[in-house]
Amino acid sequence: MTQLQVGQPAPEFTLEGVVGKEFKEVSLSDYRGKWLVLFFYPLDFTFVCPTEIIGFNDSTDAFAKLNAAVVGASVDSKFSHLAWISQELGELRYPLLSDITKETARRYGILIEQQGISLRGLYIVDPNSILRYMLVHDLGVGRSVEETLRVLEALQTGELCPVNWRKGGATLGKG
Repeated sequence: MTQLQVGQPAPEFTLEGVVGKEFKEVSLSDYRGKWLVLFFYPLDFTFVCPTEIIGFNDSTDAFAKLNAAVVGASVDSKFSHLAWISQELGELRYPLLSDITKETARRYGILIEQQGISLRGLYIVDPNSILRYMLVHDLGVGRSVEETLRVLEALQTGELCPVNWRKGGATLGKG
């Protein structure tokens, strides 16, 4: 298997999951023409995961303004996702996908084979399905939604962006 790299096509996936309160199939190709923020988390009913899922949920409007969709995934079943959303999260405004076969986490290079769970992987995929950003965290550390938005805005400039660049700040021009 080749190693996943930024600048290469994002690995295709088609997974079942919860969209609203219904089970639906979702594919990478569904997001052609949009930016996609795809994040994996270890398991439902844990401590750090709900903070991330709620953080991304609270920011779906900010992502939508940037022509970006958010999708979450874990190795839990779609039934576990539905129970978790219903019991713990309330309304979820983006799909939560089930990678029960663990094949997608494996293709994205974040499956911990011995434990059968994924690391916290976050991927930004451009409208042409090219992987533009990837970040992998330890199991115990949540990601920053604010940083994800900042990176997405920087990628969308199409220019070189210096350290700590913020929207409206000076870029370094075309690369």
